[in-house]
Amino acid sequence: MTEENKTQAPATEAPKSEAPAQGAPDLTVQDLQALKAIIDVASQRGAYKPNEMEVVGRTYNRLDTFLQAITPKQEAPKEGEAPAQPTTAPAQTAEAPKE
Repeated sequence: MTEENKTQAPATEAPKSEAPAQGAPDLTVQDLQALKAIIDVASQRGAYKPNEMEVVGRTYNRLDTFLQAITPKQEAPKEGEAPAQPTTAPAQTAEAPKE
């Protein structure tokens, strides 16, 4: 065998993914908020059997408590400061003139 053959990977190895390996799973706060909304919609539509509702409700409550704990609270404006402005302007509707 030549030196070249010793350093090459065997042909039976699977090709490696081009994506970089990450140490932690990619799960965000937005993902958890989406899961909470999914549970809410599914329960409103009757997707869970009555005997499953206890576990679903307990899980929903734990998820809600967790999200409330990690979501930053909006602080009340201090004296002399202007209140925080929303990031999006409220939609304005045109009213028809009254006659």
